[in-house]
Amino acid sequence: MDVKRDILWRVYLSYILVVIVCVAIFGKAIYIQQVQGPHWRSMSDSLHQKLAEIDAERGTIYSEDGQMLSTSIPQFDIYIDFRVASLREKNGILFRSNIDSLSECLSNLFKDQSADEYKMLLQQGYKDEDGYFLLRKKISFREYDQLRKFPLFKLGRYKSGMIANEKTIRLNPYQMLAFRTIGLARDSNKVGLEMTYDSLLKGRNGKQTVRTIAGGVSVPVDDTYEIEPETGKDIVSTIDVFIQDVAENALMKMMLKNEAEHGCAIVMEVKTGKIKAIANLGKRKDGSYWEDFNYAINPSEPGSTFKLATLMALLEDKKVKLTDVVNLEGGTWHINGQTVYDAEQHGLYNATIKQAFEHSSNVGMAKLVWNNYGNNPNQFLRHLKKMRMDTLTGIDLTGERNAIIFRPGSKLWGPTTLPWMAFGYNLAVTPLQTITLYNAVANNGRMMRPYLVSSVKEEGVLLRDFQPKAVDEKICSDQTLQQLRECLEGVCIEGTAVKLFKNTPYHVAGKTGTALVANGRLGYADKIYQSSFAGYFPAENPQYTCIVVIKNKPHALIHFGADVAGPVFKEISDRLYSTYIRQTNTAGAQRKKTDSSLFSYAGSKEDMAYISAKLKLKYADSTARVDNWSNMNGKDASVVLSGKSFDASTMPQLKGMGLKDVVYLCENIGLKVNIKGKGKVAAQSITAGQAVARGQLVSIELN
Repeated sequence: MDVKRDILWRVYLSYILVVIVCVAIFGKAIYIQQVQGPHWRSMSDSLHQKLAEIDAERGTIYSEDGQMLSTSIPQFDIYIDFRVASLREKNGILFRSNIDSLSECLSNLFKDQSADEYKMLLQQGYKDEDGYFLLRKKISFREYDQLRKFPLFKLGRYKSGMIANEKTIRLNPYQMLAFRTIGLARDSNKVGLEMTYDSLLKGRNGKQTVRTIAGGVSVPVDDTYEIEPETGKDIVSTIDVFIQDVAENALMKMMLKNEAEHGCAIVMEVKTGKIKAIANLGKRKDGSYWEDFNYAINPSEPGSTFKLATLMALLEDKKVKLTDVVNLEGGTWHINGQTVYDAEQHGLYNATIKQAFEHSSNVGMAKLVWNNYGNNPNQFLRHLKKMRMDTLTGIDLTGERNAIIFRPGSKLWGPTTLPWMAFGYNLAVTPLQTITLYNAVANNGRMMRPYLVSSVKEEGVLLRDFQPKAVDEKICSDQTLQQLRECLEGVCIEGTAVKLFKNTPYHVAGKTGTALVANGRLGYADKIYQSSFAGYFPAENPQYTCIVVIKNKPHALIHFGADVAGPVFKEISDRLYSTYIRQTNTAGAQRKKTDSSLFSYAGSKEDMAYISAKLKLKYADSTARVDNWSNMNGKDASVVLSGKSFDASTMPQLKGMGLKDVVYLCENIGLKVNIKGKGKVAAQSITAGQAVARGQLVSIELN
C-alpha cells in the first residue's frame, strides 16, 4: 500500500506541476497579447521594410481659357513617433521644453481644442511611447507648411518624430460646372474626360522604400525614390468656363421652374466643332439637381427637331419643292389603323411645305415621307446614313451610345414605322448627333466631328495639338442647304418660335421639338413630354450651334419645345451674342483709345534702366542699392521707379511683369511655370504672399 500511495503521490504532483506550467504559459500568452501586444506589433511593423509603389501626381484638366477644371492637390495625415531618441534622451528635456508652445500653436491653427487639451493629448502619447500617434488627418498644404514651422516640429522629422503621410486628392474647383463631362478620378469609377484620357493624365508611378508602422501605415524610410514618379500630362479642353456657366445656369432655371426630370444643353462652335459647353442636370431624390448622367450622349426620341433630316432627304431627292402644297387636314391624319396628331393646334389645311415645317406639322412630314418613300423606305434610310444619324459622332468622350434606327425586315419594323420616323418617333438619337447635323447646316454643309480636348501639355510645353476635323465635306447640295436655312429661319420669324425671338437684335435659325415619351412599362399614360430646341445664331453668319433637351415631369402643364427648351436656348444665345459676337462685330469700329499717360510695369531693375535710357524716358529712382527688381509707374508725365523685393518661401506678385522675368524669378524659387497668352502678367493661379514649395506648379496668364 505504501508503494502504491507513493506512486499516486508522484503522479498527482507531476499532474499539478503540468497544470501550473500550462496556466503560466496561458497567462503569459494573454499578457503578451493584451498588455504588451501593441508594443510588440509596433516593433514588428517598424522592422518591416518594403518597396512600395508611389502614385504619380495626376495631370490637370484646363478649360480653353486657362481655368483649372480638375486638378490634384496634396493632403497630409500627421503622426508623431514618440520613440525617437532625441525625444527620450535626458529625461525628455527636448519634449518638455517645447510642449507648451507647440500646444498653443496647434490650438491657434486648428481651433478645435484648447492649448491645455492639446498638451494633455501630447503628454499621453509621450507617456505611452506611442510610435504611431495620430495628431491630425486630412490637413491642407497651407496648414502643413505652417505646422512644420512650429516649435519642436521645425527641428525636422528625425528629431521631432513628426511624420507627414502625404496623399493626393482630386479637386474640381468649379464643383458642378461640367462635372459629368470632366469626370471623376476614382480608381473604380472614372467617367468623362478623366476616363477617356486616363492614360495621359495618370502619369507613371514611382517606387520608394517604406517601413510599416503600427496600424499598418507605411511611411518613407527617407526622401529619395528608387524610381521617381512621373507627373501626368495636362490636357486643355475646349470648354469655355463662361459659356459653360451660362448654359448651366439657364438650364437650371428652367429645370427648377418646371420641376423637370432631367435635361441637357450643348453649345458647339460652328466652324470647328469644338464643344464650348455641355450641361447635364438630373433630379435627385431630395428635389435638387446635379450633373449625375451625361444625357447629351444618351439616345431618346428626338421629336420635331428630327424634321430637319426629313426635309433634307425630301429636298435632296427633289421629291418636293418648298412651294408645294400639302393638306395638313387640320392636324389629324389616319394611316394604317393609327392616327398622326400635330402637337400644336394650328387649324391649317392646305399649306406649303415651308409652312408645314415652320408650324411643326407631324401630319405634313408623315404624309410627305409616306407618299414619297412608302414603297422604298431604304432610300430614306440611306439619307439618314449619309447624315451619320446612325453613327457615333466620334467625340472624345467614353460612353457615347449608338442611335436606334429600325430597318425593314426587323421585328420592330411595322406599317407605321416610316411615317412616324418622319417626325422623330420610332427611332432614338442623341442630342449630340442632332446638334452635329444642325451645325453642318450652319457650316455650309461641312459636318465637323465634335471634340472636347484641344491639346495635351507637359509642364506648359505643347506635346500634341488636336485640330478640327470634318467627317463629311458636304452633307447635301448648296440648293438644298439654302432651302433648309430658309425654313429654319422661318420657324423663328413666322412659325412655332415667333414669340420667343420677337424683337431679338439678331436672327436665329432653329427648330422646336415636343415629343411624348414612354415611361418604361407604364407606356405613354403619364403624358411625359420631352421638350427640345436646336438651332444656330446669328443666322446670317453662324458662330454657335446650340441644342437644349428637357424631359418634363408627368402631366406637366408647360411642355412645348418653344416654352420649355426655347427660353433656355434664348438665354444662352442672348448672353453669347452680347458678350462675344456683338463685341467682335463692333471691335473694328469702336476700339477704345489707349491712355499712354497711365502705365505700370514690373521687372528687372537693370532692364528698366536700360529701356528708359534708350527711350530717353526720365524717371525718379526711389529704389535702394540692393534692389534687383523694380516697379515702374507712370501717370500725368510723372514716372517713378520703386524697389520690389521677394521672399523665396512665398509666392511673389507677378502682375505687370514680362515672361522672361517671370520664368527667371519663379524657377529660381523652385516653381514650375505654365504660361498662357502673350504680353505682361494679368493673373496668376497662386495668390501673392501664399506659401509655396519647390516643384509646385503656378499657371500664369498673360494679357
